Amino acid sequence: MTDAENQDLQISEPDISPQVKAGSAPQRVEVVVESPSSQAEVNINAEIAIFVLRVGVSVMMVHHGLEKFADPAGFSEFVVAKYFGFLPGDPIIWTFIAAATQIVCPIGLAIGFFARVSALGLLSTMLFAIPFHLLDTGLEGFPFAVVENHNYAFELSAVYAAIFFYFLCAGPGRLSASRKTNKITYYPRGKA
Repeated sequence: MTDAENQDLQISEPDISPQVKAGSAPQRVEVVVESPSSQAEVNINAEIAIFVLRVGVSVMMVHHGLEKFADPAGFSEFVVAKYFGFLPGDPIIWTFIAAATQIVCPIGLAIGFFARVSALGLLSTMLFAIPFHLLDTGLEGFPFAVVENHNYAFELSAVYAAIFFYFLCAGPGRLSASRKTNKITYYPRGKA
């Protein structure tokens, strides 16, 4: 065969790029991405541990919100007004926001429905609780002092914050009401 015949036999690949007409809505394209771990066996022990942590920390958090609803005036006066006077508005409003967050968000986190949003809400309350305890009692000789109450005052809030930060970043795990899928939706850009 001659070079001319070879050129005639070459088949050009068709253009498979999405064609978008000017003025029309972009085409929605869904791509299923296979996770590297999707072929591997699920670590059920780890998933159960994540589930127990998620539900356990949520159950323990609810009473903090109930305490605020039981004495909103006291919490407003002795915590919000005293330590967080820079917050705009009436301290009682911030008390009710914190109380509602500590009751509603643990439910979402425990079920695994809007778990990251719930974790963010709970983390935000702990990011106020930690400075409150530090301003109220100081570091108490952290990290090596042995304190009278056996715990640093800020310790529980810091542990809660670390757990909520984990769920904010990692999500609720496989044993949850809203399990994340591997589907990605994007809209290709058109050629102008």
